[in-house]
Amino acid sequence: MKARQYGVIPFRVTSRGTEVLLVTTRTKGRWSVPKGWPIKHHPPHKTAEIEAMEEAGLHGEAAMIPVGRFTNKRVKRGQPIRCTVDLFPFRVHGEFDNWPERLQRQRQWVDASIAATMVRKRGLKRAIRTLIKTQQTQRRRISCGEVEAS
Repeated sequence: MKARQYGVIPFRVTSRGTEVLLVTTRTKGRWSVPKGWPIKHHPPHKTAEIEAMEEAGLHGEAAMIPVGRFTNKRVKRGQPIRCTVDLFPFRVHGEFDNWPERLQRQRQWVDASIAATMVRKRGLKRAIRTLIKTQQTQRRRISCGEVEAS
């Protein structure tokens, strides 16, 4: 059985560069990003935004196009399955002190290049590195006086 999940790579841009917020997984306590199963009547990037709020207490906006993906082994309805997780860049606008999974997870802001070394999945590492390159390119264009269309 093939399955799909949607997740976000939560980020913010500071004077020091791009930072990524990582959360721990509930079972093994490994560093990862918010992700979850599709939600009926919600497009993938909106599903990912909901997961960011539930798992990490984040308010923000996910891009409509994924920056990467990875595969994961999951159990659904008692059956082991291989799951593809599409990852959307998620610009964080704010953090809640109180969120649904706050007692089950830790969250931590880290420099994006360090975040890429803290996660285990190769596809997630690649997606974080792609996000870094995208943000660097955008900062260069802005500093060169190019104006981005809204």
